[in-house]
Amino acid sequence: MTNLLIVGNAFTEEERGRLAGAHAAAFVSSPEDIAGMDTTLRTEVRAVAFKGHTPFGPEAMDALPNLGLIANFGVGYDAIDVDAASARSVAVTNTPDVLNDDVADLAVGMMLAFSRDMVRGHALTISGGWAQQSLPLNRKMSGGTVGIVGLGRIGREIADRLAAFKMDIHYFARSEKETPGWTYHSDVVSLAGAVDWLVIALVGGEETRNFVGAEALEALGSEGVVVNISRGTTVDEGALLDALEKRQLRGAALDVFLNEPDIDPRFRKLKNVHLQPHQGSGTVETRRAMAELQLANVTAFLEGKDLVTPVN
Repeated sequence: MTNLLIVGNAFTEEERGRLAGAHAAAFVSSPEDIAGMDTTLRTEVRAVAFKGHTPFGPEAMDALPNLGLIANFGVGYDAIDVDAASARSVAVTNTPDVLNDDVADLAVGMMLAFSRDMVRGHALTISGGWAQQSLPLNRKMSGGTVGIVGLGRIGREIADRLAAFKMDIHYFARSEKETPGWTYHSDVVSLAGAVDWLVIALVGGEETRNFVGAEALEALGSEGVVVNISRGTTVDEGALLDALEKRQLRGAALDVFLNEPDIDPRFRKLKNVHLQPHQGSGTVETRRAMAELQLANVTAFLEGKDLVTPVN
């Protein structure tokens, strides 16, 4: 009997093999393909292992009449309609914590790469152009003022790293946190107005859509830099592009976008950005840990045990 359905083209061969090696499994490319499966097979499925950003909504859930679990690969689960899952008594799990270090490392790395123009410096060196020209002077990052939008697990890791760079830490969260004297702001506009760097570390979803909007970007000002390692939806991308094109911001360092991987072509024309292909958790060690945690949730459910990282 096929108890597990693996959903998503984003799975690597190794990840799919790990899941299928532990449980009898079928595979479809996206949630939209579930309705086209054999009826008997759809009835057998009790758990879904999901990876990707294609919406997983009520129609896909209803096509699996005995579904009890959607185990998401990733800490962000905004592609899954959790309310619809809860209404159908379907549990949702994610893979938190194991990726915190890598995402925080990348955030700091992007800040350094932006502030010291490291991509252009590398290109200048390997091209042989260094003999004819040098980089213009860059801007110092250490000792600056940074605002963390969302002091959750990942936001806290970023703040801890930036404290080692002697940065003055400000943050926004739903409530004030216990910190080593960091400055709390109850709204993002106030935060943006007080800092040079604005690092977005929010969860995705409708509640945080366009959370950093035009007003916050204006408050950040012409010397400010936006860093986003959360979701493309958490910042008003149109307002961000406008501000970058008009030099109303010093720049942006971004690992996430709307409509990935087909990002807005306006980004490609900008000289004041450092862009990455949504690779925050992209190390061998972390992706393996995420896959193992996803499998642990699937196995716990199918064996009638407590889920490891429940969402709902």
